[in-house]
Amino acid sequence: MNRGYFADMKEFKDHGGKIAAANKILIPAVAAMKFPALAATLSNGEILKLPIMSNSDEVKTEGSASAVPKVSLVCLSFRANSQDMINSWSNPFLESFSNSKDARLYEVSFVDKWLLCLSPVKYLLLRVMRKSNSSRDTVLQRQIAYSFGDHYYFRKSLRILNLLTGYIFLLDKCGRIRWQGFGRATPEEISSLLSCTSLLLEDQ
Repeated sequence: MNRGYFADMKEFKDHGGKIAAANKILIPAVAAMKFPALAATLSNGEILKLPIMSNSDEVKTEGSASAVPKVSLVCLSFRANSQDMINSWSNPFLESFSNSKDARLYEVSFVDKWLLCLSPVKYLLLRVMRKSNSSRDTVLQRQIAYSFGDHYYFRKSLRILNLLTGYIFLLDKCGRIRWQGFGRATPEEISSLLSCTSLLLEDQ
């Protein structure tokens, strides 16, 4: 879990961030693991707690829906280079489900550099991010957040090793991981994501 940048880069050159193929079908609810608790900071300074479940306290941001979503797509990036990978999943998801009040998209970027985690620098960074995200953050169902500090145990619970790629998780309303993808999406994987999302929306 504590391997360095060069080990990640060597692996990244081998597979381009595609650690494994995405699921083709939904993971059965009885076999699905719970997404670990994660507190992230929205660009306006408010706290977002994931996963959003019926028994959890969701931060009520301006204009957000108060109901627990039936489906949540959670996209995780640990380095800036993986944002294009995240977009390859999130953009088709938004295009297909932007009109659904039961589907939500959360993009979380992890910041582990100690200087950027210091309070004055952290709030300055959030202010800059709020401006840069203004054009991306207009869709009701999309929330962009940042997790500051050490994330060792969070990564360990999800078996996340390579920090140069993107990680995608489709959660049901109970916070269970029902589908996951890695790296840059292929057309087949997008088709799988959209069909699995539709099944969860119909099934709950």
